[in-house]
Amino acid sequence: MLSVKEIMTRDVITVSPETDIAHAARLLLEKSVNGVPVVDATGTLVGILCQSDLVAQQKKFPIPTMFTLLDGFIPLTSMKHLEKEVRKITATTVADAMSPNPVTVRPDASIEEVGTIMVDRNFHTVPVVDKGDLVGIVGKEDVLRTLVSGL
Repeated sequence: MLSVKEIMTRDVITVSPETDIAHAARLLLEKSVNGVPVVDATGTLVGILCQSDLVAQQKKFPIPTMFTLLDGFIPLTSMKHLEKEVRKITATTVADAMSPNPVTVRPDASIEEVGTIMVDRNFHTVPVVDKGDLVGIVGKEDVLRTLVSGL
């Protein structure tokens, strides 16, 4: 049974939370990757930035739906959710657009394990972490290659 360490990309392209959003978008396009890990100044994984995070900037502004009850307004969406949406739509840095605390896998995780995470959670890219250190990244294309190569 293959493990993640056998198919992961070890030379990981990363960005910092302070990276300009336009630069990050160009990087994803130039490198033909769906997502990049976000690391702080110490190299600690703090998030992941995916194409879908950047596409969110093209989303219409979410108008909160409300109804009145006894002369009071009751929002049908939480303010926290609304703030998160607004932050993504108006992002100027990676920190504003990234998904914090990404789901990760260990290098010894099986292909089936990472495939299940990708399908169940609709992830295209999963960082690989060993003892707290970012050691690689695995994408849907990496998993798909194992099917094509007959491994």
